[in-house]
Amino acid sequence: MDHLQNISMISVYAIPAFLVLMAVEFVAYYRERRDDLGEARRDGLGEARGGRNKAGVSARDVTASLSIYGIGPVVKPLDKFIELPLVAVAAALTPLTLSASQWWVWALALVLADLAYYAKHRMSHRVRLFWTGHSVHHSSQYFNLSTAVRLPWLIPGSFLMSVVYVPLALIGIPVWMIFLAQSIVLLYQFPIHTERVDRLPRLVEFVFNTPSHHRVHHGANNPYLDKNYGGILIVWDRIFGSYADEVEPVRFGLTTNIDTFNPVKVNYHEFAAMAGDVWRAQTWRGRMGYLLNPPGWSEKAAPTTKPTSGPDPHVLEAVG
Repeated sequence: MDHLQNISMISVYAIPAFLVLMAVEFVAYYRERRDDLGEARRDGLGEARGGRNKAGVSARDVTASLSIYGIGPVVKPLDKFIELPLVAVAAALTPLTLSASQWWVWALALVLADLAYYAKHRMSHRVRLFWTGHSVHHSSQYFNLSTAVRLPWLIPGSFLMSVVYVPLALIGIPVWMIFLAQSIVLLYQFPIHTERVDRLPRLVEFVFNTPSHHRVHHGANNPYLDKNYGGILIVWDRIFGSYADEVEPVRFGLTTNIDTFNPVKVNYHEFAAMAGDVWRAQTWRGRMGYLLNPPGWSEKAAPTTKPTSGPDPHVLEAVG
């Protein structure tokens, strides 16, 4: 239990580092923007070349992200109290035990936790019930370190996604090590939420998730939709067919942006939209479809009867 208490404090210990790095990035963007404006005036252009994408930061957007992060511990469901019993029960049932004194157990735990994160992350994009929470993280039209802490208060059905960590317990990895590995996977992703780092060396880009890969993941334009779900390793995306390279400018945000900095609206806009679709659905199939199909699915686009010949028509592909 002491191990779990210490792990729960990791995010608290990381807050000062998060704030310092965000401040440094904000100042760097501000100075860059100021220099561009000065250069534009000298050239008689009237505005900075590159516009908002050149600056890459907005004070109101950063404030919204920090507000969501700050209020989160007060109103956010305690996900660990959902995940912990599931993993603990699995650990109690298995006859297998792996020792934390072996280095390879640590490596195995980290790799499998990263694979579990990939599965959970992919589900959060491909199942609308889960997307109602995860869409909060994607709602910013900017991409900087503050985006990393724009995390949802509400994650409907989070206990269903938590089952991805159960196999780690069943093979004997200690419960506390599973959650430590999970925390490492999440902390790794904070510094890759930035436009200020270009491509890294080719081998690094091939194996690991990098700022370039994660910019693609946050893209709302094709060919970037529903790509690059990896946490630490990008190889999972290469293996499972969800990888995309950064080949054109990325448009950050949602396919239909909400254009608000209100933390409450940011957190619950998609949940309200889903609830409305479920309420207006004409059939139980439609109601379940709005919950469990990908974002963008529509009851009107789904076939109501099976054709007498030929293949089943494709259901509308999601965007998310």
